[in-house]
Amino acid sequence: MSSTGIRLHAPTPGWNVEADVVVVGSGVAGLTAALRCQAAGLRTVVVTKASLDEGSTRWAQGGVAAALGEGDTPEQHLDDTLVAGVGLCDEEAVRTLVTEGPDAVRRLIGTGAHFDESAEGDLELTREGGHHRRRIAHAGGDATGAEISRALVEAVRARGVETVENALVLDLLTDTEGRTAGVSLHVMGEGQHDGVGAVLAPAVVLATGGMGQVFSATTNPHVSTGDGVALALRAGAEVSDLEFVQFHPTVLFLGADAEGQQPLVSEAVRGEGAHLVDADGVRFMVGQHELAELAPRDIVAKGITRRMLEQGAEHMYLDGRHFGADMWEHRFPTILAACRAHGIDPVTEPIPIAPAAHYASGGVRTDLHGRTTVPGLYACGEAACTGVHGANRLASNSLLEGLVYAERIADDIERQHAEDGLLARVPAPVEHPRTPTHPLLPPEARFAIQRVMTAGAGVLRSGESLAEAAAQLGRIHAEAVNSLTENGKTAEPGVDTWEATNLLCVARVLVAAARRRAETRGCHWREDHPDRDDATWRSHIVVRLNPDRTLATYTTPTADFPATAKNPQEQ
Repeated sequence: MSSTGIRLHAPTPGWNVEADVVVVGSGVAGLTAALRCQAAGLRTVVVTKASLDEGSTRWAQGGVAAALGEGDTPEQHLDDTLVAGVGLCDEEAVRTLVTEGPDAVRRLIGTGAHFDESAEGDLELTREGGHHRRRIAHAGGDATGAEISRALVEAVRARGVETVENALVLDLLTDTEGRTAGVSLHVMGEGQHDGVGAVLAPAVVLATGGMGQVFSATTNPHVSTGDGVALALRAGAEVSDLEFVQFHPTVLFLGADAEGQQPLVSEAVRGEGAHLVDADGVRFMVGQHELAELAPRDIVAKGITRRMLEQGAEHMYLDGRHFGADMWEHRFPTILAACRAHGIDPVTEPIPIAPAAHYASGGVRTDLHGRTTVPGLYACGEAACTGVHGANRLASNSLLEGLVYAERIADDIERQHAEDGLLARVPAPVEHPRTPTHPLLPPEARFAIQRVMTAGAGVLRSGESLAEAAAQLGRIHAEAVNSLTENGKTAEPGVDTWEATNLLCVARVLVAAARRRAETRGCHWREDHPDRDDATWRSHIVVRLNPDRTLATYTTPTADFPATAKNPQEQ
């Protein structure tokens, strides 16, 4: 796969650092990969957009799923994952996840993460939607992500892994043969490095998290602007399954006009017995699925949305009043505090909730070792599409996927270093272009993109709504391109303009894939094609960016992922 030649307009890098591996992102996937690479003796640099502990991982409430309980098995975990993925999971990828998952969690505990335990000292496991067993390990009641982040950040600092914080990654650097040569980045604020620079390395691991900020209301932090996926597309990599954006069913409703990051009400609340009800107290999920409120997330989100439409309501309710104050305070202290901060007391009243953008099941297409279609470029965590999630992620599989596939990436880099001398070369990247090759959007375009995506590509989609979204995104794109080509002008380089440009890139791909998939499957709900169509659509939609900035799209022949390279040794 050759590079598109497209790069974000930015100043020429004024400094550089050399490494064997650069990991972009500091969530569970990024820090796990970095620690494993460092332990293998590889010079490792972690680049992160904010501080080390400010990614999406820290916001994860529910926990990490693995077959750790008595009577549970990886095979049962596999079955639940395949059902949730609605026929689009790559079974080999899932089997890898559930088989290697339990030991990966134990290694995380060995790193210093403290999970909640019973009085007997066993892991305290709970259930979430789509799981037929109690297999969700949690920490601090509903603060699992914060505990995992704490443990990994402390380990990274204790082991002296070099880090560059407050740095927005810009583009992949490649050599004359198209192999990875590092990344360019912009450091915000003062520190050891300042302004635009580069980390030169023959192996790059993208662990940049999600792209929830492409929608107006999301559970994702402000930094989740799809930077890794956009970088990979400009580098010539393939992305897959981007139409499958999971909308979390139970997000605290703050008003119809609320924008940005919204407080999440963990699925574990329903796992412990809370009920979804309408304004009249009717449990509307009963009878819609055998698991009622604990059905897979796409089914629950659709059930809530359908009830809202039927009743002309802006939200539904989650009722956990029967828990009592003690359980709320000890099992769900984070959620209790968030609700009370917004004037709602779950102990005495139902919680107003509505679906909001939560998790991208798709991303940069990888193989079982995290290798993308660009030699030397790896991806893991929410930025990647490993084939594990299919059309709908099973609750709490994301943290496990980050653990398992980050370890596999580090092992592959170490193997290539030992066998192929991958890391013996000093990268010599192609010179950075001095004139703009890709137009930047003005900062206000971010909000225009979010409104377009929420209206046309949210929980409910149709051919008409997606066509309108594509047209509006096309106009935003064309205006920027025309300004560059006709006048040589583009928005000034900066964090706001780079982020807006990345959001437009991933939004265009998401809408293109959603328009192509003319069926309803998982978290992709087409009102004009309400049925699942296995005969036509039990396959993956793969997209890449052409050098002229158009999108090239193809559909895989089966639900299995094709190889990312003709020969793995080429990578």
